[in-house]
Amino acid sequence: MDTDLTDPVERMLAERACERLVVEFGQRLDLGDPGDVAELFTEDAVWEWPAGERRIEGREALRAYFAGRPADRLSRRVASNLLVTVTSPDTATATSYFTTYRVDGHTGGPVPARPPVQVGHYEDTFHRAGGRWRLARRTLFLAFAGPTDRLPLPAVGRD
Repeated sequence: MDTDLTDPVERMLAERACERLVVEFGQRLDLGDPGDVAELFTEDAVWEWPAGERRIEGREALRAYFAGRPADRLSRRVASNLLVTVTSPDTATATSYFTTYRVDGHTGGPVPARPPVQVGHYEDTFHRAGGRWRLARRTLFLAFAGPTDRLPLPAVGRD
């Protein structure tokens, strides 16, 4: 980073704002309304998964994509090893690791422990406009992947 572009306090504030976006991404998918994840992205943002050949462009397309997740999906994402690099007063990049635990068919209550279905890392680009940081590009790289389990349907009318 060119230290002439940002003083240390401004750099720290930018890093923290970008870190918060990474954490909010997982929280909104796991505990909130998944479609709201789109608000963390710029209008022209790109989310891509090269190995899965997925590429979604634009905030509205992202909203539709994330809102389309199954309503009975229970998931928890763990983000770690987050390293943000401020590259200018209005741009930054980051790399973070993620682990995803997920099952479909959830009807309530705790689920027996399972291994994660995904482990990988994100490479992110952030832009600041109007004083607000947002994700401009998020690229997902998987190191480990497995199928999403489906919980058995609850027994109805059995003795």
